[in-house]
Amino acid sequence: MKKALSNDMTASILAGGLSRRMGTNKALIEINGETIIGRAVNLLKMEFNEVNIIANDPLAYESLSVRVYADIIKGAGSLGGIYTALFHARSDYVFVVACDMPFLSVPVIKKMIKALDNSDAIVPFIGGRRHPLHAVYSKRCMKTIAAMIEDGNLRINSLLEKIRTKDLSEEVFKGLPVSLSVENVNTKEELTKITENEKT
Repeated sequence: MKKALSNDMTASILAGGLSRRMGTNKALIEINGETIIGRAVNLLKMEFNEVNIIANDPLAYESLSVRVYADIIKGAGSLGGIYTALFHARSDYVFVVACDMPFLSVPVIKKMIKALDNSDAIVPFIGGRRHPLHAVYSKRCMKTIAAMIEDGNLRINSLLEKIRTKDLSEEVFKGLPVSLSVENVNTKEELTKITENEKT
């Protein structure tokens, strides 16, 4: 049996977006014969003891053989998705990732987990900005998230300013494909570009 990357961590894929700019469910777009979310599930299942999906349409993902949880707090966007992921996780830490990142890198994820300390969140800071939907969160964040949602503040970057966030720079990931791992697709043009990059 393959040894899990971490016995104390859950991986949750957020698949609650409406994909307005793409015009279709981004998670189910196929690249090289495999859906984006299917690839993510298969990759994460090899490395984590617990993998689940946060989405409000569980039937769309029933073929992936992982638990699908609906948002506990409706209409709270990705921040609500993080809250739901933390609520259902059996572990104290959760690797949270968006469903529209086609080329997740296990070595990049491992590097993030190795950076764990007493921080509430471990977030890549790549290309001049944080990538909060390719990050590790502690259950300690739940109270802050709940308060923010109650106040109507759904900005994940605001959360990162309120908690103990550890940013990981490009230098931390030297030699690893971190830029590709955190890349997401929002439009058909972006999908075409990233697919062509994969072929080169």
